[in-house]
Amino acid sequence: MALCLGTAGQADAGPFDVPSGQSVDLHEVLLDEAAGELWVRFRFLAPQIARDLAVISYEQAAPDMDHLCQTLALAYLQQHQLAPARVVISLSDRAVPFGEADAAATQFFESYRPEGDSCIWEAF
Repeated sequence: MALCLGTAGQADAGPFDVPSGQSVDLHEVLLDEAAGELWVRFRFLAPQIARDLAVISYEQAAPDMDHLCQTLALAYLQQHQLAPARVVISLSDRAVPFGEADAAATQFFESYRPEGDSCIWEAF
C-alpha cells in the first residue's frame, strides 16, 4: 500500500537540473511499506528517456537519479521528518499509476539507503 505525499501540482515539482541536462519534473512522492520497511518513492517524469526518442539512455540517466537522491530526496526526508529504510528514485517517460504495468512506457529505477547526508546505492 502506498500513500501519496506530493504531486506535480506543487510549486517544487520542477523542472530540476540534473547532470544529463534533461528536463525532469517531480510527479509524486509515495510512502510505501515494502517487506515491513518504510520506503519513500520519488517518481519523476523524464520525457527524454522515451525509447522512441532515444535522447537519454540509462547510462546517461543513472547519474541523474544519484543526483536527485542526494539533492532533493535527502532534503525532503529531513523537512518531513521521515526516516525510511530505502529511497527509490524513478524516471518515467510518461505518467504511469503506481503498481500498474505499461508496456509502452520507458522507466528507470534506482534504490538507495539514506545514511546521514548521503544516498548509498542499493541494488534491487
